[in-house]
Amino acid sequence: MFFKLNNGKIPIGESYIDYAAFGKGSRALVIIPGLSLRDVRGAGAALALMYRIFAKDFRVYVIDKKRDIPEGYSVSDIARDTKDAMLALGIERASVLGVSLGGMVASDLAISNPDLVESLVLGVTASRTNPTIEAVIGRWVEFATGGNFGDIISDMMRLMYSERYVKKYRLLFPILAKFYRPKNPERFIRLAKACLTCDTYGRLHEIKCRALVLGGECDMIVTPEASREIAEALGCEIHMYADLGHSAYEEAPDFNKRIYDFLSL
Repeated sequence: MFFKLNNGKIPIGESYIDYAAFGKGSRALVIIPGLSLRDVRGAGAALALMYRIFAKDFRVYVIDKKRDIPEGYSVSDIARDTKDAMLALGIERASVLGVSLGGMVASDLAISNPDLVESLVLGVTASRTNPTIEAVIGRWVEFATGGNFGDIISDMMRLMYSERYVKKYRLLFPILAKFYRPKNPERFIRLAKACLTCDTYGRLHEIKCRALVLGGECDMIVTPEASREIAEALGCEIHMYADLGHSAYEEAPDFNKRIYDFLSL
């Protein structure tokens, strides 16, 4: 790796937030990941590789959710904690990229803290819940409550990825089920439930910074309509991947390049 990777913890109340930082650019890019069975802690190298296109021009910060998640934790709570983490890192203004749950948080952050957000990229996300989101999250919470993380992996692969991707990696599913089993299932459950608190649609008009929306026409988790209604409310540029779903941020070879070009304008 041609740049230094830093991993750290930021105290937030009685808990803390893990983050990974890399890149040598003068501009700040904050990345807010989505709901996952893995944490930022221990995944810094993989994240730096995934987002390496930004390393020359940006100082990139991938900011996780806090370690101890209380009952009733919401998207707005995550946005508040993300703001506190940014300020603790000395970030006074940044471009913000949010994917899935991270996009929900990024929208809330841009509404509540406009001075912090220079430009906004929202990937495969939503500004309010819908029956599809409710059904998917409800199923994952049920699986996680029963300790059936293999079922979550199978469901995620089925819903998120294209048929060609699933066919290519199907034999890895049993390994992934073991590797991605969270050490704290209750944390995953509470973060999953937080997705259902997303409610920024009526306030999207308050976002004044430049914005870009990226979505998938085959998205079976938040739906493609969720991406389109955000772009319509913001009056911003949107690109929809015709043959991809919720995993467009991983499968589309030009996903990060589109973001890089937008941020470079």
